[in-house]
Amino acid sequence: MTETLAAAPLDAAAPAGAPLLRAERLGKRFKVDARRGAQLLAVDDVDLEVGAGESVGLVGESGCGKSTLVRLLARLLDPSEGRIVFDGEDLAAIPAARFARHPKRPAIQMVFQDPTDSLNPRYTARETIAEPLRLLAGLRRRDVDARVDEVAAQVGLPTELLDRFAHQLSGGQKARVGIARALAVRPRLLILDEPTAALDVSVQAVVLQLLERLRRELGLSYLFVSHDLNVVRLLTERVAVMYLGRIVEQGPSEAIFRAPRHPYTRALVSAIPGQGPRIRLAGEVSSPIDPPPQVCRFASRCPQAQDRCRREMPRLLPLAAPAGARQRLVACHFAA
Repeated sequence: MTETLAAAPLDAAAPAGAPLLRAERLGKRFKVDARRGAQLLAVDDVDLEVGAGESVGLVGESGCGKSTLVRLLARLLDPSEGRIVFDGEDLAAIPAARFARHPKRPAIQMVFQDPTDSLNPRYTARETIAEPLRLLAGLRRRDVDARVDEVAAQVGLPTELLDRFAHQLSGGQKARVGIARALAVRPRLLILDEPTAALDVSVQAVVLQLLERLRRELGLSYLFVSHDLNVVRLLTERVAVMYLGRIVEQGPSEAIFRAPRHPYTRALVSAIPGQGPRIRLAGEVSSPIDPPPQVCRFASRCPQAQDRCRREMPRLLPLAAPAGARQRLVACHFAA
């Protein structure tokens, strides 16, 4: 009888209605000068949730800490502090090197930014998709082949392409191989780090439609990282805005894009064509190396900064909302 790969089990410790993934006070520091003890705060005091079957966007300028955050959540990096609760278990307590063999490893998978750089040039498409099945599922060869054929069909990758190497595939085909590799072990959460940034515009649309269809059909949760705000607006239910390592605003995508409340979010949204006059920020970006903990990170560029912003770090707090509306959080003293 052919073995089948079971979906990642639910953790009995996770209470009903709890988010699938929850980051609590998450931080990551990198030493940049051992002699002086200087540290770069790539991720600082981040709280973030992804519900079961939910698509959450993560946006912000290059260098704001998005990629570091998603690598923490995917357990490819160890945090400096904080918790990463997945199905009721704190995965931050498990070193990244040991998590590679943890039973929950298959449940969290990642689709990387560049489909060319993320594929082994010595592997065929079939071998690439099969690798996580061999490493994480321990299936026999015939069962691996059957699962590869199944997931290739799910992502629209023709069987005749499975024996080709990466250099023999188009950009869109390589993107499908990367998605199929992530789906092979039946994850519950896909972390998508700019999954279409390296693709032509016409191919981007096809791949994004594929990702949305897969989420609906398979009941997946997405954490979708992108510079393309139009993509985030269309494909996510909630969005978190990141600036210099901190979340400055989060809430329902439609509400944030329609009426952003943080000054930085307003500047980001104004860059979308058709969103009104462009807000151009003056001033210099604050250094992420040993930043003063009492100063708002955005104060040096904020058009409405006041003395309070330079002596008191704003906390990410809920705004007043109508009954039944989804919670919206903003880290600004003057968001109201």
